[in-house]
Amino acid sequence: MKSTVYFTKDISPEGLVKIFDALGRELKGKVAVKISTGEPGGHNFLNPNLIKDLVKKLDGTIVECCTAYRGKRFDAKSHFKAIKEHGFLDIAPCDIMDEDGEVKIFFEGGKHLGGYDIVGSHINNYSSMLVLSHFKGHAMGGFGGALKNMSIGVASRNGKAWIHSVGKTADPDKMWDFIGDQDGFLESMAEACKAVVTHFGEENMAYINVANKLSIDCDCDNNPHEPEMADIGIFASLDPVALDQCCYDAIINSKDKGKKSLVNRMHQKNAIHTVEAAFELGLGNREYEIVEI
Repeated sequence: MKSTVYFTKDISPEGLVKIFDALGRELKGKVAVKISTGEPGGHNFLNPNLIKDLVKKLDGTIVECCTAYRGKRFDAKSHFKAIKEHGFLDIAPCDIMDEDGEVKIFFEGGKHLGGYDIVGSHINNYSSMLVLSHFKGHAMGGFGGALKNMSIGVASRNGKAWIHSVGKTADPDKMWDFIGDQDGFLESMAEACKAVVTHFGEENMAYINVANKLSIDCDCDNNPHEPEMADIGIFASLDPVALDQCCYDAIINSKDKGKKSLVNRMHQKNAIHTVEAAFELGLGNREYEIVEI
């Protein structure tokens, strides 16, 4: 059966709440809302005013983890400063999940990570998670959507190194010695996703991609390339594989002439392979139907 992906052109607080409601999923208990809080200097991350109503509706906590690169979110203190400066503390409680350490979460299958992901210890404080992602390009992954936000995004600083190095090291300063196996990296992201879904249970997760400010660069870039194509809309699904496949297809099939650089970035990095690997791990379906709301 095809998975359902909901879509709206209405990129607004009301549109975001409406598309979440269309999913028909109740996120129970303490809800983690995983976003990218954005590297200082960047400006394409999801606007706090856009997501505020939905986060409040869920009584959610915005969650993040520290970065593996030595930027302005490398440690909890500087990361909280960035979160405050970007306005997220004004709309909801915020939590750096690896502020007090990390834990391993486990999964079956895969071939790179040894059956575990390394995530912030605060993950155990939450019963469910909304993966709320800004869909855009990425210098290493080709694109960033639900799967990247759930893998690299939920991983602790050391966990990010574990994924980027394809299971060779959990030391952020050593991981750069093991960058080069691109498909292995993309497959490792998919494995980390499986760990997160296994931890929460698929019935306790939901996924939304906001396709706006479509830069070829990620929100982790402190000087991102300006978007060259127009905003598309908001996509949502209970299937992260179908969701990212749908967003990828929307870019590829767009009639917007400004898509060229983003399409090239995705092709150069073989970005769709993350989706392929996640499908092989049983995380979802690559076939979908779009329901516009």
